[in-house]
Amino acid sequence: MGNPTRQNGKWLNPTIVGIGLASLFSDWSHEIASAVMPAYLASMGAAAVWLGVIEGFSDGLASFAKMGSGFYTDRLRRRKPIAVLGYIVTAFGTASFGLATTAWHVLLARSCAWLGRGVRTPVRKALLAGSVTRETYGRAFGFERMMDTLGAIIGPASAFFLLPLVGGYYPTLFGLTLIPGLIAVAMIAFVVKEQDRKPVPHISFGESLKALPPRFRRFLIAVGLFGAGDFAHTLLILLATQRLSLTHGTLRAVSISTGLYILHNVFYASFSMVSGWLADHFNKGKLLAFGYFLAASMASAIIFLPLNVWTLAGIFVTGGVYVAMEETLEDSFCAELVPEEHHGMAFGTLATVNGIGDFASSLIVGLLWTAFGTKVAFTYSAILFAVGGLLTLRITQSPTTMRIN
Repeated sequence: MGNPTRQNGKWLNPTIVGIGLASLFSDWSHEIASAVMPAYLASMGAAAVWLGVIEGFSDGLASFAKMGSGFYTDRLRRRKPIAVLGYIVTAFGTASFGLATTAWHVLLARSCAWLGRGVRTPVRKALLAGSVTRETYGRAFGFERMMDTLGAIIGPASAFFLLPLVGGYYPTLFGLTLIPGLIAVAMIAFVVKEQDRKPVPHISFGESLKALPPRFRRFLIAVGLFGAGDFAHTLLILLATQRLSLTHGTLRAVSISTGLYILHNVFYASFSMVSGWLADHFNKGKLLAFGYFLAASMASAIIFLPLNVWTLAGIFVTGGVYVAMEETLEDSFCAELVPEEHHGMAFGTLATVNGIGDFASSLIVGLLWTAFGTKVAFTYSAILFAVGGLLTLRITQSPTTMRIN
């Protein structure tokens, strides 16, 4: 059965709105937890390496869920129930942070939440791509990223205002994350309108991978190398907190760092729609390469500039802009490179490669930071960012992206 809204060429339809709202509320929920997690771990006496382990392991676990979910959902007539389940697991996993008393408890809770996130990610992207035309992929994915990031702005802001109201009692704050988390579940369950689709005939997992176009597979190499340096930006919060506490005191440094993370997410949200519009009008590969080089410039600033409030503000802003470009353009480029019937597998594979990269980057950057300091840790990232950008530029010089009627 076709999608009438899609055939009429209207990209802002109920499915796009529902997915966007779900992304907003779900990010609102888990960004409350993310914003205070470094301070929460510090209150337990955990070292910086624990933050890298938690971020890296949970991202790595989610990556395998993304691959399995993408492969499985291409074979279903209805994908939406899988997405609903994923959002439920994420909501309760995030709230369970409040039960933690040691760093490994936080690791367990984060892993549970990110397992649900992994299951839902390729399904959500396939639902989104299937509800719009190829000519509007950029705007659709940009809108979803914008809404997701609005949640990432509201989340830390909520943490900033709620933490004093709950007397600094973290379990209560984490319990409150259930409210936006369950609203996200309702958005997927009741607002998203999924049309019946013809499932892909059953083939093996290996055959599904081979069915992905060669150019897309080369694209995955570039994404993987970039991702191996693309550390979780909660490490930026830790960096700002450590540096600013020397001149502003610990409590003031935590407040400023949270504010900088909100600034990061404001630019992330703003440039998501800008990146989506650009993706629909210009070469996606070249734009993505520019975003990768922008990431390299951010890491270089950490290495070479004195880290005060103003330079850290520039670093957080640059981080928000490049992440907006990276996420919007990777998704829309993926949707363009791969036939629609294989979108679930393609998005799952892309998300898995990113997840493996996130696991490696957060863990390695955390270890290098602990063992050798920030200059060595972020030099590692800067090199991989630049290599990813160069490889992406080479892909844009390949034969023209295929078009499917």
